[in-house]
Amino acid sequence: MKPMKLSRLIEERLKKHGWTFQYDREKETLRVEDPAIGKGMTIGLNEIAARYETEKDQAIDEVVYHIEEALLAMKKGGGLEGKEKSIFPVIRSTSFPEKSSEEIPLLFDSHTAETRIYYAVDMGKTYRLIDRNMMEREGWSHQRIKESALFNLRGLAPSIKEDEVAGNTFYFLRANDGYDASRVLNESLLQSFKTRISGTMALALPHQDVLIIADIQNETGYDILAQMTMSFFASGRVPITALSFLYEEGELEPVFILGKNRPNLPKDGKEE
Repeated sequence: MKPMKLSRLIEERLKKHGWTFQYDREKETLRVEDPAIGKGMTIGLNEIAARYETEKDQAIDEVVYHIEEALLAMKKGGGLEGKEKSIFPVIRSTSFPEKSSEEIPLLFDSHTAETRIYYAVDMGKTYRLIDRNMMEREGWSHQRIKESALFNLRGLAPSIKEDEVAGNTFYFLRANDGYDASRVLNESLLQSFKTRISGTMALALPHQDVLIIADIQNETGYDILAQMTMSFFASGRVPITALSFLYEEGELEPVFILGKNRPNLPKDGKEE
């Protein structure tokens, strides 16, 4: 489906809210704004159009839901006080914007050459990224937000599926709570996997809703990890990186895998 037609479908679904829409033909983006609060969000249409080819109306349903939840959350507003337990880290690619749609600098930390750590206030069905204005307005420090986010993350229980292919074991963390990829920041969780892994420990953060941890026992294992990481990356709602990482001495080292063998993916190595 062409981005312009996609834009019209999304506008049709959202017009009941009285929001304004601005389609950018050059960038293939759609800006949705609530004039009552002077805030909004911009979405890229090319990614959604690609998903529509395989997911059809589900792709549109998801983006409409995402826009509605985000703009309604903006309207409710809200700060940080009393919400210490609702602050979490979110992993994004280094290409993710450093400023909000209102041009306010977002709060983030470096992670790897491919990823950054942003911080968000969980609002139930969606979350709001924390910007520096919010932090300074309420007198919070960057360190306080970071410590609260990491503490809360450690309290999230992971949902783990396991599969073995060609002698290699793959673990898929998919709780679908918006913080699956963020669990890479839970050092105690990674260490618990390290103790059970007998080969090389590798992991991948293809998109926000999955963390893949691999026990690599042979060269084929690297090929399988690369293949499944690309598959997840291509179909994720919030892609992060198609690169894999080696986990050594508490550090993540990007690894470039040139695929040779192409065995069948394990059942959890593709999007459901």
